[in-house]
Amino acid sequence: MPRLPNDCFAISSEMISVGEALEKIASLDLPGLPSVSVPLWDAEGYILYSDIHSSINVPQAGNSAVDGYAFAFSGLGQETYCLKCIGRSAAGDPFKGVVKSGECIKIFTGAILPDGCDTIAMIEDCAELEGELVRIPESLKKGANFRQAGEDIKAGQLVLKAGTRLRPQEIGQLASIGKADIEAVRKPVIGLFSTGDELLDPGNAVFPGSVFDSNRFMLNALLRKCGADVIDFGILEDEQQAVASALKKAADQCDILVTSGGVSMGDEDHVKAAVEAIGSLNFWRIAIKPGRPLAMGQIANTAFIGLPGNPVASMVCALMFIRPLIRRMTREIEASGLKAVMGKARFSMIKKPGRREWLRGRAGLSPDGSLFIEKYTSDGSGIISSLTWANGIIELPENLEQIKEGDPIRFLSFTELFG
Repeated sequence: MPRLPNDCFAISSEMISVGEALEKIASLDLPGLPSVSVPLWDAEGYILYSDIHSSINVPQAGNSAVDGYAFAFSGLGQETYCLKCIGRSAAGDPFKGVVKSGECIKIFTGAILPDGCDTIAMIEDCAELEGELVRIPESLKKGANFRQAGEDIKAGQLVLKAGTRLRPQEIGQLASIGKADIEAVRKPVIGLFSTGDELLDPGNAVFPGSVFDSNRFMLNALLRKCGADVIDFGILEDEQQAVASALKKAADQCDILVTSGGVSMGDEDHVKAAVEAIGSLNFWRIAIKPGRPLAMGQIANTAFIGLPGNPVASMVCALMFIRPLIRRMTREIEASGLKAVMGKARFSMIKKPGRREWLRGRAGLSPDGSLFIEKYTSDGSGIISSLTWANGIIELPENLEQIKEGDPIRFLSFTELFG
C-alpha cells in the first residue's frame, strides 16, 4: 500500500486554492502500485506498467491495400497497358510463382505481393479482355495501393509508453503485434463508505426522515470510470467508535478510503474524530464552490478522503481531487492535464471573487458553428437532476467577479473528465 507522509497535507487555518491543493496531490512521494498480468481481452482501462516494443513488422510482409491486379510497374510500356493474368493471390493463400514483365495476377486485400510486383490497380479501374488479358489504367503511379512491410510498425519499434491508459485503439494495436497479455499497473483499490443513519440502500422500505443513498452508487460508478477497483463498505453508523472500527478494518484492504458526509463539525459528524483517533487528518479548507472543506489524511498506509455529503459537491470534488490522485498513483502519463474548451456564455451572473466555482453546464453548437455554454438554473448542491441535465462542468477562476452573456468561459466535458 502507498505510504502517505504524515505532514503532506498539513495546512494553516487559512483556506488554500485549488491549485495549491492539486500541487499537494502531485507532490505526494508515493511508491508505485505493483504490476499485474492482464489478458489483453480484459485490459481496457488499465495503465501500462512498462514500455511495449514490437517484435515484428506490421504488416509482416508487403501486401495489397485493395482488390485488384498486381504487376511490375517497369513492365508497362508507353503503349502497353494490357497484361496477361497468370494467377491469383489471396490473404492466407499467396501466389507462389514469380510475376514477369508483361504479366499480372489477380490480388485481394491483405494478400502478400509476390516477387516481381510493386504496383496494384484497383479491380474497378481495370477491364478483363479475351485471352486472360487485363487492361490496366494509364494514370497509375509506381507503388500504388501497395502496403510496405513495417509500414505501420517496425520490428523493435517503441509502440506504447509506460503510463499509457489502454483504450480500444491501444488494445487493437497491441493485438496487431501479437500481445496476448500485458503488464499493467494494478488498479488502486478504493474502499467506499456513506455516512448517516438516515440513509437507505435503494430497494429498502422508507421511514420518516429517510433518504435513499445516491452518493455511494454514484461514486462507485465514477471511481471505476477513473480507473479504480471499488469495495463497497456500505453505510457507516452515526457512532464514533463504530466509524473508527470500520475505517481501520477497511484500511488493511485498500489504497484509498473515501467517505461522503460526516466530516463537518456537527454533533452527528463523527468521521473527523474517528480518523484522528486511528490515524491523522488534515483538512483542506479549499476556496471552492460547491463543496465544504474536503478532508484528506491517512489511516496506517492508506490515504483517506472525506467528501461533502451533498451529491453535486461530492461528485464534483471527486472528479477534481480524487481523479488526479488515482492517476498520480497509477503513474498515468499526463495525469493532471484536463483539456478544456472555451465557449460563449448564454447566461449572466455575479460571482464571489477569491474562490473557484464549478457550475453544471451544457455545451452546444450555435447555427454559426460556435460553441455556446448554458448553466443549470439552480446552484443547489443537492439537485442530482442537474447532473443528468449537464454534459460537463463550467469552471470559473478565482479572480472572476462577473459573467455577461457572450463572455468566453471554460468548459470541461464529462467525456474528458471521465476519460
